[in-house]
Amino acid sequence: MIPEKIGFIGLGHIGGSVAKTVHRIYPDIQIVAYDTCRATLDTALQEGVISEALDQVGKGFSDCNYIYLCAPVLDNADYVRELSGILHDDMLLTDVGSVKTGIHEQIQKFPDLERHFIGGHPMCGTEHVGYEYSTAYMLENAYYILTPTHTVSPQKVDEFEHFVTSIGAVPLILDYKKHDFSVGSISHLPTVIASTLVNLVKNLDDSDETLRTIAAGGFKDITRVASSDPTMWENICLANRNQILELIDTYVNALKETRNTIAESHPEEIKEFFSSAKEYRDSFNISHRGPIRPVYQLFCDLIDEAGGIATIATILASNNISIKNIGIIHNREFQQGVLQVEFYDSDAYDHAVELLRKYHYTVYEK
Repeated sequence: MIPEKIGFIGLGHIGGSVAKTVHRIYPDIQIVAYDTCRATLDTALQEGVISEALDQVGKGFSDCNYIYLCAPVLDNADYVRELSGILHDDMLLTDVGSVKTGIHEQIQKFPDLERHFIGGHPMCGTEHVGYEYSTAYMLENAYYILTPTHTVSPQKVDEFEHFVTSIGAVPLILDYKKHDFSVGSISHLPTVIASTLVNLVKNLDDSDETLRTIAAGGFKDITRVASSDPTMWENICLANRNQILELIDTYVNALKETRNTIAESHPEEIKEFFSSAKEYRDSFNISHRGPIRPVYQLFCDLIDEAGGIATIATILASNNISIKNIGIIHNREFQQGVLQVEFYDSDAYDHAVELLRKYHYTVYEK
């Protein structure tokens, strides 16, 4: 069953993307929203994404079929209390938070809400925040984890699973505690590690900022998530505190084992350490997007002559390939070329690689 009316509490990066996606695929669905930022609501109204902006959480949502909680993780629990008493049998309550334990524990305090709640976590997004960074295609082919309560009906779960599929995402049903452990392992811990590494390099740098100057592709790749919104990660660390602490301890122990292997200079064990990691990493399914949107970039050698960048830009533009970013890099880590070109999607990237090689440019793919 396709809902007739959907309400959004919070219209930021993810909430805005879900709303834009629904509006794109189902333009007849009425969408109403509340956000603490009036400018966000005005923009969404001007764009036609929402049909009504609400000035508070309450009865204005009472005739919605679906209500999405899209506020920061720690704030969603507060809105649950305001929704108690307005839900009806044809209503579904969900959220888009990256931590599920807190919201489920809050929901359990309100039996009238618990039988209507299916937690949700679209595994997509960028390091940016805010409605202005939301897009109507962000959910395309992204995993969308669902964490139903024990009292919600199988019919509601089935209907919502089909709805998630219909808007282009790939639903995956998990217990909420397993969800928090899983995303803690593949998202929260890596971000903590990346930010720790960036701060370490910052503290090790000299007055000439040598490390910052020569930071190359590899360092930037493994620390990219450190550019994420600090407030969002403050919320996540507090909301998923126990899982993150346990995972940090596990990681520290693993790092100590790696240190011992290197300290004892066992060539075979060192090689096996990197081989095991490479084999597992190479086995990842790249057909579905994770929490951070992939970067479609290539590197190519650039002839040292006037107009070299302009020539490449002209080749791409004349073939209707849009460039997201372009610039010269001053290192050749892993033999990468000196010109870095970034594209908006995989099709543009693939076409550019083929085209530049046709014109005899040496292209390095990542």
